[in-house]
Amino acid sequence: MISLAQATPLLHGPVHHLHTKRRTTFTVRSSSSLQEIDKSSPPTAEERELRSELYASVPFHPIKASKRVVLVRHGQSTWNEEGRIQGSSNFSVLTKKGEAQAETSRQMLIDDSFDVCFSSPLIRSKRTAEIIWGTRKDEMISDSDLREIDLYSFQGLLKHEGKAKFGQAFRQWQVDAANFNIDGHYPVRELWGRARNCWTKILAHESKSVLVVAHNAVNQALVATAIGLGTEYFRILLQSNCGVSVLDFAPRLEGGSPYICLNRLNQTPSSPVAGGSSVGRKTSKRIILVCQGSTQDTEASFSNLGDQPMNMLGVIQAQKTAELLLDLKVSAIVSSPKKACAETATIISRVQEAADCLGADCVPRYVEMKKIEDLDVAEILQRSTKDTIDVSSLRPGWLNGLDDGVMSTLWEQSGRAWRLLLTELSDESVEEKIIVAVGHPVAHVALMGHCLNLTKEWLGSFYLDAGSISVVDFPDGPTGRGVIRCINYTAHLGRWSIPITRSTVDDESF
Repeated sequence: MISLAQATPLLHGPVHHLHTKRRTTFTVRSSSSLQEIDKSSPPTAEERELRSELYASVPFHPIKASKRVVLVRHGQSTWNEEGRIQGSSNFSVLTKKGEAQAETSRQMLIDDSFDVCFSSPLIRSKRTAEIIWGTRKDEMISDSDLREIDLYSFQGLLKHEGKAKFGQAFRQWQVDAANFNIDGHYPVRELWGRARNCWTKILAHESKSVLVVAHNAVNQALVATAIGLGTEYFRILLQSNCGVSVLDFAPRLEGGSPYICLNRLNQTPSSPVAGGSSVGRKTSKRIILVCQGSTQDTEASFSNLGDQPMNMLGVIQAQKTAELLLDLKVSAIVSSPKKACAETATIISRVQEAADCLGADCVPRYVEMKKIEDLDVAEILQRSTKDTIDVSSLRPGWLNGLDDGVMSTLWEQSGRAWRLLLTELSDESVEEKIIVAVGHPVAHVALMGHCLNLTKEWLGSFYLDAGSISVVDFPDGPTGRGVIRCINYTAHLGRWSIPITRSTVDDESF
């Protein structure tokens, strides 16, 4: 195994200019190791904020060829099981459940081609990487920048011990992690800087398909920094044990920072809708975005994008989704009025209402059905002058190619749809409410952007397949921030699921 522990991290293409200060070397102590870190003298509060923004906004170096990066979090560890704060400590190992999760991930990725594996050096992550990598002969690279977030004095404590010992500091870690300070450090801000360093090394490696096995917080930071999100998005992009996330990087013809698209977030070995908690907090409000099943018109373009019914594959996809959602008591299903969306919604509704006959509930269920015109994006897409795009096989990041006017209209309309969904969710008379929204993948990409409080410029940063689901939890209610449990989950489709590392363009690029 090759080690990058001594590699020099780089930041490049600065957007902001920071004052240069005399650099000193000091030692940071954690329960896993002693490390010498090169760091400037203590920055001001303004500089710390600026650096946090810098890590999310600085462009990446150009790349010569497309690259797909698959991120995996380690399996359940002994300290996960105990509820003990791990941070970058190196004392916990995989439990039997964690080993089984890693084996499931290995099976999920067994037919996928990887050129290289980057791994955290911590035992729980390194062992997960070894299980997934299996008998592959390609190189494994250990990189200390992929270690978990450094939590200093918190590390090794049970969560109730942290609360009792550190009081207000522990409370800030829970509710305002981006500004959390301990032992003179801002752990989340430091983590964002490390994530940028990791991307510099990963993108510089001569490979097309990369596996990265690391940890919860660092994987969050890798996803966020790749698509330009700051430290305020910590704990918003969930990473479960052995959850898989996929990012696509494509070169620009004119050079410069590559196009970057989040193809998948947190595809887990277990059901993405199981359990009722997000980031350790109970949640009773949830929106599930279901992409319509595949349609009959396999030669559709923008000019003839019509009201197509589902084909047989689309029907199977809808049935598989209905089966996945059977263990949930869905409150309401809202859909676009288009045929494929209405058919998908009807299949889900019928399975829900047959829950008692299917043994999933002891009494019949009633599911309210609604149609929302603002979820219909066909007419908007037809306005595009770029009719050369084949909408039947849309590639990650293709929304970057839409006309600006079309993107603006799509963004405005989807904003209305998102507000309607939040209104639907806000019924205080019902303690637990789950809303299923069925629409075209383009509509749901836009809804995801509104959930994350982004702008239309981010539309090309996400991708959804037909038949996929994405789950948003609201642990603080519909007026609070949504926590993304998963994006573009397709494992429930079984033999019709989308391979993790399939080529999305041709043999030469992902």
